[in-house]
Amino acid sequence: MASEECAGADARSRGFCRQNSGVVSSWEFDPALIIGVLKFVEKLEEQYMCPSCGRVVLNPHQTGCGHIFCYQCIRAFLEGGATPTCPIDNSVIKANEVFQDNCCKREISNLEIYCTNSPSCSQKVTLCRLQDHLKICPFESLQCTNSGCPDVLLRKDLEKHLSSKCTYRMEPCPHCQKHYMLIQLMDHESTICPAVKVQCPHNCQQMIKRHKLKDHYHECPEVVTDCIYKKYGCCVREKRVKVQVHEDAALNDHLLLVLESNTKLEKQIDDLQQNLVLKHHEFQERTNLVSSLEREFKPLAQQMTRSDHMLSTLQRSLEEQKDRVSAIQLQLQQLTQAFSQDSGRTELAQLRCSLDNLKQQVSVIEGLKERLVMLEDNYMRHTRLLNIHVDQLRRNEERFHELESTSYNGKLIWKIRDYQKKKKETAAEGRALFSSPFYTSRSGYKLSARAYLNGDGSGRGTHLSLYVVLMRGDFDALLPWPFQQSVALTVMDQSGSRKDVTTVFKPDPNSSSFHRPTSDMNVATGFPSFVSHAELEATKDAVFVKDDTLFIKVKVDTTGLEDL
Repeated sequence: MASEECAGADARSRGFCRQNSGVVSSWEFDPALIIGVLKFVEKLEEQYMCPSCGRVVLNPHQTGCGHIFCYQCIRAFLEGGATPTCPIDNSVIKANEVFQDNCCKREISNLEIYCTNSPSCSQKVTLCRLQDHLKICPFESLQCTNSGCPDVLLRKDLEKHLSSKCTYRMEPCPHCQKHYMLIQLMDHESTICPAVKVQCPHNCQQMIKRHKLKDHYHECPEVVTDCIYKKYGCCVREKRVKVQVHEDAALNDHLLLVLESNTKLEKQIDDLQQNLVLKHHEFQERTNLVSSLEREFKPLAQQMTRSDHMLSTLQRSLEEQKDRVSAIQLQLQQLTQAFSQDSGRTELAQLRCSLDNLKQQVSVIEGLKERLVMLEDNYMRHTRLLNIHVDQLRRNEERFHELESTSYNGKLIWKIRDYQKKKKETAAEGRALFSSPFYTSRSGYKLSARAYLNGDGSGRGTHLSLYVVLMRGDFDALLPWPFQQSVALTVMDQSGSRKDVTTVFKPDPNSSSFHRPTSDMNVATGFPSFVSHAELEATKDAVFVKDDTLFIKVKVDTTGLEDL
């Protein structure tokens, strides 16, 4: 017993001993134990009860008069404001005489009590082990650990609750395998789960995964759609299943529509060719006109130069004449004073004659200035006219170049001039260069090339990026889809050693990039890291950029393509 550790008859007489040294247990009571829920196995002796609150003494402290109180009670005495007195013998309680009684604390901590969860739990433990026991007691009440769950359960029931009963537990969706709270899982499946199969909204009786509904729309037989020959004049608009039957049944009618459209196109092509010839003649005429204007402009420019020199000379002469007039006026004033003398009159007459000559010269100079203004007006008018013809000539050259560069054999040779300048411009703006369209045949697929000189995506800033684009053509309805011809992309070597950089790819039939275009062009397909700038711009074994010009070749394998 703890009483055997105490020394002195005084201590035994009151059941406590005064100890300020020795090993003191670090055990402290939880404040929740102070509320009077402790049940001791044996009746609690009076010496272990606080005379102030009447409960077991927790964290006991002894006063100078020898009485023992709870720490909370003795602190209330000392902080009460008035002079604190012991409620047993009215002795004054001095703060410097109060100390923690570790001997009493050890005796109380070794007393046996029932678990605070009794009678459910029949475990008996010493008071100092109570808190350790409560950490494993199966009858201790615990809050569910799942976020949002308000349930409080016994420890023995918590595991089952967490694993099978709690509606806030995380469970995988049986369709998409993502984890959600059980309480949210049903709503997830019924509203947003992308892997759940749902009824087609167009009543085609198929069950489609929610995330594939958009793709299914383009295949659903119940969706109302137009006949694929609408652009040729067919006005049938029905459910897709009926339109497909119509397309098969009315093939002859559709072919007639296509032939009629093709005839119109051929006529348009003939008209365009005739127009091209006329434009070519017009281009030649305007070229001749520009040459003629240039020949006319040269003498005008020379005359303008001579006029500039003449004007400068006249201006200098005018300044000299002004100085002379000023001098003569000064002399005239002096001579007026001596007018009465005969010799002075003779000199005055001579000066007047000289002044008349000067006035005539000034008149000539004014006339020359007017002539110079007229020449300047003629020069500006001819310059504006020349600029207009030069601009028209540039547009005609661009149009002629575009018509001249269009090919119909599946091959494109793309010449990119001013390589460094265009590379710098496209790097700042992040844009691509587009080639002229080309065709696999006169009535074949329409394609174009796209180049990012400063790179695109993963090749940005380090590589040349090359792509091929399928464009909407006039004969798409007659061609097989998806597009399945191999495509070769080549950066051409200009050194003559034929060390071209070539990559060939086979189109993916599942990619929308090779399906029939529904807009002006499909999404481009190619290589963001086709060739590095270091390899492209180096001049070792091969020369890809020469005279600031780059050649790119695109070749479509036309094997197996039937010419319509």
